[in-house]
Amino acid sequence: MNFNVLAKRHITLQNGKVVVMKRSTTPLIILIGLILIYFSVQITGFNMEAIIKRIDQFFVILKEMMQPNFSYTTKLWQPLFDTIKMSLLGSILGAIVAVPIAFCASSNIIKNRFIVISSKFFLSLLRTLPTLIVALMATFIFGLGTMAGFIAIFLFTIAYVGKLLYEQIENADMKAYEAMHSMGLTTVQSFRYAILPQVLPNYLSTTLFCFEGNVRYASILGYVGAGGIGLLLNENLGWRNYANVGMILVMLIVTVFIIETISEHFRKKLM
Repeated sequence: MNFNVLAKRHITLQNGKVVVMKRSTTPLIILIGLILIYFSVQITGFNMEAIIKRIDQFFVILKEMMQPNFSYTTKLWQPLFDTIKMSLLGSILGAIVAVPIAFCASSNIIKNRFIVISSKFFLSLLRTLPTLIVALMATFIFGLGTMAGFIAIFLFTIAYVGKLLYEQIENADMKAYEAMHSMGLTTVQSFRYAILPQVLPNYLSTTLFCFEGNVRYASILGYVGAGGIGLLLNENLGWRNYANVGMILVMLIVTVFIIETISEHFRKKLM
């Protein structure tokens, strides 16, 4: 078929019919993007010249970190175990507490809209709170140490697992649930035998995935005094002892890799 272009927005077909074509919005999107980039640069004080001049310092620090101080390893075992313990405990308890909250937030199970909306709002509120801020608040209440880190990880896990769990419950097949409910079983009993088996594999997989992330997050919580290996990381960065920092990072990388490998193995079994 031959086309004759008459104008930017009009083309004519072989039979003489004129078709109006919509103009592309791509130029407008690019223009808006450039404007936003410009204002972002102005607001953040981005300075490419400073980056070019100082980028060599990054490689100086990186070079020192790539020569880890292996003699520092003996001081890392206990803080590393503290980090793993508060991550594991926070993940397990948070995932357990997330179940009843997700149950109450599921609109296909709970018919009381006030309970559903309140539960979803609570989970949204927990997700909105930055974990570092929660950990900082916990240090004021419980003092410095792993207790504050545990509280921060515990609340984050409730929000993360609870959100995904109630979405899985709302997408579950309700036929078996309705049949059990009509036979006289209570809502909790019907949920236990009809819905829980459907969402259990994804729930356990989500919990394991959350635990992987919590180990990494826990190392950062030490910056606000929440215990674990993050305290040593913050201390050595402050003293610019980059060889020790490198050793801490090596320990974290190996630990996270081992945990992720084990977790991935079990998650594949659950799928």
